Amino acid sequence: MRNIHKYTAALLSAVMILSLLLTGCSGRKDDGTVTITNVSYDPTREFYEKYNKIFESYYESEYGKKINVIQSHGGSGAQARSVVEGCNADVVTLALEHDIDLIQNTGLIDKGWIDEFSDSSAPYTSTIVLLVRKGNPKHISDWDDLVKKNVDVITPDPKSSGGACWNFLAALSYAKTNYDSLKEQKSFMKKLYENVTIMDSGARGSTTTFVENGQGDVLIAWENEALTTMDSYPGKYEIVNPSVSILAQPSVAIVDDNAKSNGTQEVSKEYLQYLYSDEAQQLIGESGYRPTNQDILNRFSDKFDLNIRLWSIEDYGGWNEAYKTYFDDGAMFDEIYGN
Repeated sequence: MRNIHKYTAALLSAVMILSLLLTGCSGRKDDGTVTITNVSYDPTREFYEKYNKIFESYYESEYGKKINVIQSHGGSGAQARSVVEGCNADVVTLALEHDIDLIQNTGLIDKGWIDEFSDSSAPYTSTIVLLVRKGNPKHISDWDDLVKKNVDVITPDPKSSGGACWNFLAALSYAKTNYDSLKEQKSFMKKLYENVTIMDSGARGSTTTFVENGQGDVLIAWENEALTTMDSYPGKYEIVNPSVSILAQPSVAIVDDNAKSNGTQEVSKEYLQYLYSDEAQQLIGESGYRPTNQDILNRFSDKFDLNIRLWSIEDYGGWNEAYKTYFDDGAMFDEIYGN
């Protein structure tokens, strides 16, 4: 087994401390502009840069107040822990419900957050696809090709990355579809992760490893991240849509305790609510995420493969059950990959 973690826990901690200082999590300047901090996961940088501009314009037009949104990005699990440890986030837009529950358990987020906004507080969805180099030299067509010899796989670490958890469950959904016994399913997953050569702490780090560093034969990726890569490097990569994947539902929430202290409750709620507006939903689709507004989603039928069989987190008993079964210390991921 090639048990290679690119970042050690100590390095991750150092990076998190530095990010708190550089992204505005440690405080605000009172310059007359209303400032909020959005702590998000790895691949959403480009989307929120665009969304912040349209929201700032909308809010000033609607309420006559200027808004400044500070962004912080990293592996979703690590980002959740940064909020728990003191990052002064007004809102979080993380890769999975479990990461927001981690913050809620400390009292920073009120109970019932998942019902505060429509669609279980998931204004957009995505899925997991396979990104290969132009010409598909290893002839990757589905998940079973990732367990073959001499296929180098790139995917991030589920211990720090929410996207990595979705990646794991997408592959496991294929295994559950095609193998009846738990033993066979574990064997498939073990073979796949034995082919993982580099395991970064977040999804964007894995994209950098695959694209900029030229390592690996196939990247297990968020659909939106794969589409962004295709746009940024035309003619160099191909997306392989697997037969089975998972409906990935990133979640959003107000960090109620921080927003109350900062006096930003109303603007924080408006910031997340506006993600459901037609203007934002259109931008969501243009940015490679799947809008929850079905009419707007249908406008992008040529962009997304809407015929992939998608499992859901409910097929795994919800996030609390899934995390205990697959990602907690000693759970399936540790069994097949090692500590």
